Amino acid sequence: MGCEVTIYMTNSDLFDFGAEQRDAACGAHSREPLAARMRPRALDDIVGQDHILGPGRLLRRAIEADRLGSIILYGPPGSGKTTIAEVVAATTQAVFVRLNAVTSGVADIRQVVSEARDRWKLHGRRTILFVDEIHRFNKAQQDALLPHVESGTVTLIGATTENPFFDVNPPLVSRSRIFKLEPLTADHLRELVLRALADAGRGLGALQVEVDPEALDHIANFANGDARTALNAIEVAALSTPPGPDGKIHVTLEAAEDSIQRRALKYDAGGDMHYDVVSAFIKSMRGSDPDAALHYLAQMIESGEDPRFIARRLMIHAGEDVGMADSRALLVATSALTAVEKVGLPEAGIILAHATIYIAAAPKSNSVVKAINAALEDVRQMPVSGVPLHLRDASYRGASQLGHGTGYKYPHDYPGSWVKQQYMPDELRGREYYTPGSNPVEERVRQRLDGMKSRGDA
Repeated sequence: MGCEVTIYMTNSDLFDFGAEQRDAACGAHSREPLAARMRPRALDDIVGQDHILGPGRLLRRAIEADRLGSIILYGPPGSGKTTIAEVVAATTQAVFVRLNAVTSGVADIRQVVSEARDRWKLHGRRTILFVDEIHRFNKAQQDALLPHVESGTVTLIGATTENPFFDVNPPLVSRSRIFKLEPLTADHLRELVLRALADAGRGLGALQVEVDPEALDHIANFANGDARTALNAIEVAALSTPPGPDGKIHVTLEAAEDSIQRRALKYDAGGDMHYDVVSAFIKSMRGSDPDAALHYLAQMIESGEDPRFIARRLMIHAGEDVGMADSRALLVATSALTAVEKVGLPEAGIILAHATIYIAAAPKSNSVVKAINAALEDVRQMPVSGVPLHLRDASYRGASQLGHGTGYKYPHDYPGSWVKQQYMPDELRGREYYTPGSNPVEERVRQRLDGMKSRGDA
């Protein structure tokens, strides 16, 4: 049987250009995609992740010594989590068992544990349990696994694209060492693609594929750190391109663009990247870098983030980090929320960009945040006798008999609409929460407040 490559096109004849060549290239792995066939089989074959797999690193030493404890591999798709697990499977003396959290339940876990217990008692062999997408296990499933990880009945290798500190039960996390994998670089992906093109046994070497440099760069850049995406793209490009008169397959930039079409975004509106991108968006605005802020805004828009969520973050940031330095920022952000609710995407992206640029370029002051936090701290920590009598509500019948409002001075009855008067509770007299920031707007505020203070204490 020839290599079965699923291409979602209606004209199958388009790809019927050389069945014998395809069969020769795919060999015994004809049913496996290129990414699966080219999966590294040894530590030295793994590309990237030197921070955890480089010479002398803990994870590498543990794998080489076959003394691996329970671990959770956390990283984006295509970064090598399953590859590391497969290398462990190929090198360990322990029995290696695989479960996928999407299709497995508590009964499967119990069966694995029972067999692992018997295996250790009868043969003295350890069991390593690889759980792919472990964040998909619900709490009950994770709780069913926990005691057996704790007792050492099974050694766990969990793989997840989500932050385990958010999506895996804390007791399970505490009994495992977390290793974070990073997205592969464009250079890493070029190396993997070239390796696949040269490998006649598992790769595409028998097809004699030549790739233009700009086509290789396009695949490496637009795969966005995902080895699987890059290898799938070169496979589709190679198998959908008829050989030339010389028998060679020439992959051009156009073919590469057709095979990958757009960057594989890692953003997940409900996952870890959601929080990372939003954090970078806010910090870029706080750091007055509108270009970086626009980049993260574009990531959120392109990945389907709710524009109302973005607008709400803009409102919070306008109050928290711009504050009194430019009070119009809050008005702009509030208007942006109203506008996106009425307009919707894609045009709402322009409105969000407007607000993002305004807020990022605005002068910054966190004096409002510091002021309210200081006031909240006193409210929580300091007992006060209550509102001074002259400030209490005197609008209802009988209030005057209680002394409410007696002695209150109405500021508008005085020059400049200001008069010396006590407003703080007795226990907090003299307490200052708001300290104007060092920007032109708040310098004027400072001057006005200092001018009133210099006229005497109430």
